[in-house]
Amino acid sequence: MEKRNRYTSEFKTKVVLEVLREEQTVNEIAAKYEMSPVMISRWKAEFLDRASTVFEKKSGDTEKLKKEYESKQEHLEKLVGQLTVEVDWLKKKSGLK
Repeated sequence: MEKRNRYTSEFKTKVVLEVLREEQTVNEIAAKYEMSPVMISRWKAEFLDRASTVFEKKSGDTEKLKKEYESKQEHLEKLVGQLTVEVDWLKKKSGLK
């Protein structure tokens, strides 16, 4: 049984951009990378379908990440405060202060 090849997104982009430059045919590019022209055509179609999303604003994602970061920051600040109070209390009880 043959092992399936896994291609990185960077490699796929490189191949598709070569196809879009039209300096070589799809078959020539497929031979160059030792892969199926059908696979390259699929990558090209998927690339062109999703191309418009490159320029969309992703404010929802950034807002979500910002809220998660702020929530984590708030939690950590609260934890530092609690630990500071506990350390001061332990110092006082042990007579080290």
